[in-house]
Amino acid sequence: MTKQWKLLILTAIGMGCMGVIAQDPAVAEVAAEAADAAAKANPEPTESQLNFLTANNVWMLLCTFMVFMMHLGFASLESGLTRAKNTVNILFKNTGIISIGILTYAAWGFNLMYPGFAEGIAEGSSKFSEFFKFAGPGILNSVESNADAYAYVGGAYGTHTDFLFQAMFAATAATIVSGAVAGRIKLGSFFIFSILYVGIVYPIFGSWTWGYGWLENVGFKDFAGSTIVHSVGGWAALAGVIVLGPRLGKYVGGKVKAIPGHSLPLAAIGVFLLWFGWFGFNGGSVLSADPAAISFVCVTTALAGAAGIAGAIGTSWIFQRHPDLSMALNGALAGLVGITAGADVIAPLWAVVIGLIAGILVVFSVLFFDRLKIDDPVGAISVHLVCGIWGTLAVGIFAPGFGLGPQIIGILAAAALCFPSALLLFYILKLTLGLRVSEDEELMGLDIGEHGMEAYGGFQIWSTQ
Repeated sequence: MTKQWKLLILTAIGMGCMGVIAQDPAVAEVAAEAADAAAKANPEPTESQLNFLTANNVWMLLCTFMVFMMHLGFASLESGLTRAKNTVNILFKNTGIISIGILTYAAWGFNLMYPGFAEGIAEGSSKFSEFFKFAGPGILNSVESNADAYAYVGGAYGTHTDFLFQAMFAATAATIVSGAVAGRIKLGSFFIFSILYVGIVYPIFGSWTWGYGWLENVGFKDFAGSTIVHSVGGWAALAGVIVLGPRLGKYVGGKVKAIPGHSLPLAAIGVFLLWFGWFGFNGGSVLSADPAAISFVCVTTALAGAAGIAGAIGTSWIFQRHPDLSMALNGALAGLVGITAGADVIAPLWAVVIGLIAGILVVFSVLFFDRLKIDDPVGAISVHLVCGIWGTLAVGIFAPGFGLGPQIIGILAAAALCFPSALLLFYILKLTLGLRVSEDEELMGLDIGEHGMEAYGGFQIWSTQ
């Protein structure tokens, strides 16, 4: 008898057994009782409760889509601020990061980050095996009922929405690294780093705060991720730049040589896309459609971004003796990063102050890292790490009811976990697969060297300078 016939017979026997079981009155009665118990545990929401759930869930999904659009902003900004011969590479990395962020977060990141180690230990489930499950029970394996969605967090949003919103944040952490290491990193090594860093380091640190872990218990406040997202990405960017070294021709004869980006219009488009997405980044972190809270958060976000531009323009004009557009664009992002930790608790006037200081800081930070010969083509370290630290400290300075102590502890915890982890990963990749492309590939451009294609076909876009 062939294997195919054996398989068919076994399948038929199994289906027959299932039919007998289904017809067994005792089994049917047990199944009915289980269904009744589930219905009683999660009763169908009333019309008003369903309307409440719908409003919240629609707002959360809208914010999720806005945060997703931020990846187009990152891709545009990074492409514009780097050389044309690396454009395909930048776009490819940002496309791959979306895949890495969402899939690793589904595979284990969501469970690793929520509910967090503190709650897991309290329930006797502190083993890693309890966290490494595919996105938690039922999140991706079934269609959620309205009753289940309403029961999840009191009607604020459903489990699927929660997963998707948080997955967008996870992907953002790797995108920050992409710009800082642009123009000289091997594509495969970058993707391996991103899988390990976003899949493990990011959710572990996130579990310490957003997962109700030990940092939450000491009073650390990070509303939407000045530290949890931006500094986590910034520490990795700093580690990557140190291990990689500067681009060829960046520091010659002890002097800093400017390597301008190929498209400031593209960079400007990227910044405004990011700012648009930031209203979802911070506004969605309210975790409901509460109109007063959303409006307040969006106002503080807008004010800080605008003040960041003012601070960067004034500083660059005075100290660089000309108004620098790239500094103004990074000033906007600096202000937005700075307010992200406390957008829900900092008064609008102080949001302006925080953004203004962030705009000033980002200019001096870019110049400072250049003097140290730490080559960051897009200013990612200055925007996300330096201003992420500033924004986290600002909560303890300007927000009522919060102290500097817990904020400093949170900053130090991020540094202690993220920087050594990223440094170790980059060094291992350097010693094994190799981290940096060859000199010839770098001079030719990664578009040709890594991808065999050009972003702008028909133009001579690379040089040996």
